[in-house]
Amino acid sequence: MGNTKSGALSKEILDDLKLNTKYTEEELCAWYATFLKECPSGRITKEQFEGIYASFFPDADPTAYARHVFRSFDTNADGTLDFKEYIVALHLTSSGKTLRKLEWAFALYDVDGNGTINKNEVQEIVRSIFNMIPVEDQKNLPEDENTPEKRADKIWTFFRKKEDDKIGEGEFIQGVMENKDILRLIQFDEPKKIQEKLKEKKH
Repeated sequence: MGNTKSGALSKEILDDLKLNTKYTEEELCAWYATFLKECPSGRITKEQFEGIYASFFPDADPTAYARHVFRSFDTNADGTLDFKEYIVALHLTSSGKTLRKLEWAFALYDVDGNGTINKNEVQEIVRSIFNMIPVEDQKNLPEDENTPEKRADKIWTFFRKKEDDKIGEGEFIQGVMENKDILRLIQFDEPKKIQEKLKEKKH
């Protein structure tokens, strides 16, 4: 049916992904085959992306977070991600170099895309992160960050912001790089879960 070309990953995309992620050519080709099976059009919709995320977190509800992750990677806002955008999304959310990861984190928190983050946006993302933490695990969180509101307050206080202030990208990245505790608070990191899930998909 003349789809031989679509069954193989172009060298250009392959080289680019090998350069920008830590995945091997073998892994990328295997994921591409899986990707095409699930998304024959070569593009993944928001709903499909949410479904993949849901399979990573069976004990929680990652829908809101997945929606924000999708938005931050759908740079042309056409409602789909191509394979390259999809792999970069998985790579950055599960590993990635700190600076690039923080640039992405800023885009994630900048919900309305206006170039600054306000406290409501911080609360919205933190709330979506909390949805992914199983209720049992939430009980073990430190007292001063065991609700989305407390965690958002902690982040906001760290940046020494008043209630209706805003944070720009440079300030956000510098602040987080200087404080590992804040890095932990702004992200949801369960790389092992995602990595294991991806490995399973390959076999």
